[in-house]
Amino acid sequence: MKSYKVVEFGKPLQRVEEATPTPTGSQVLVRITAAGVCHSDVHLWEGYFDMGGGNKYSTQKTMNPPRTMGHEIVGEVAALGPDTKGATVGQKAVVYPWIGCGKCWYCTTGIEHLCATPQALGVNADGGYADHVLVPHAKYLFDYTGVPTELACLYACSGITAFGAVKKAQGNDGGKPVLVIGAGGVGLMGVQFARVVLGRDPIVADIDPKKRELALQQGACAAIDPRDADARKQVMALTGGTGVGAALDFVGAESTAQFGQRVLARGGRLIIVGLFGGTFSTPLPMFAFTGAQFIGSVTGSPAEMAEMMALVRAGKVTPVPLTTRKLDDADAALQDLRKGVIMGRAVLVP
Repeated sequence: MKSYKVVEFGKPLQRVEEATPTPTGSQVLVRITAAGVCHSDVHLWEGYFDMGGGNKYSTQKTMNPPRTMGHEIVGEVAALGPDTKGATVGQKAVVYPWIGCGKCWYCTTGIEHLCATPQALGVNADGGYADHVLVPHAKYLFDYTGVPTELACLYACSGITAFGAVKKAQGNDGGKPVLVIGAGGVGLMGVQFARVVLGRDPIVADIDPKKRELALQQGACAAIDPRDADARKQVMALTGGTGVGAALDFVGAESTAQFGQRVLARGGRLIIVGLFGGTFSTPLPMFAFTGAQFIGSVTGSPAEMAEMMALVRAGKVTPVPLTTRKLDDADAALQDLRKGVIMGRAVLVP
């Protein structure tokens, strides 16, 4: 099999050819037909996440290179382990990559994406920048009938990440307008799921005019530049002076989190999704004064994956723009994403 691995952080991905693995136990071998290039891959490739104040969180132990990245995977079942049940050779499926240890409280209660000792594909275990991948169990395979293959893979991360974040606003936003900060690939998914799950066209904030225009095309009710001196006033005008019931920050920078906080309605939720990095501070009395809630959101559970894919298969979610690249162009696609020149999502195909 062929794969493109992180061998040294910050250096070009290296092509590796090795024996195609044979599944054992309940494992499933999937022949990959498409794999998304996610912005978190940029941070994983760099070898750290920016914690602010000059502090960095190393991904050395997490990744343990050499590592094949890629956690947005779709493919066809090529072989089954001797104990595998619930899958057939030739079956087409999206792979849920946020796999846990299977034994802890998080895993046994259905929220294994929060497991403290994960085995996530493309992060802790080899993933989708390859032509094959081993999946631990058939329960991680999800049907995508009726959805284009190149689009389907995106729901394994950008989709479930946006869906999981929007679900945290559901029932807690008082029916008020919602704000999506960042109209990149995941943010555009957030626009779609805000419309479907919350029943409202969100306001979008992004510094890139092209991305603001794309967000409007995807169903945003308004798109503003958060750097404008009157950006907060614009949001207040759009919300009748109340502020937003939820602000979903798909960037995760200090400036975006600060903006999200400033436009919250009383009791509103700031939901941090993005991993750009930095620090965030706010006067502690503001929590009590306003009833605001700050929440972190990381992907979504297998149950949420099933719920989301049902909506996708039903045609209730408008496809986001994507660009396809050959698997052999994996490093170039990653660098283009790092430079911010990709609109929507990039997908690798064999």
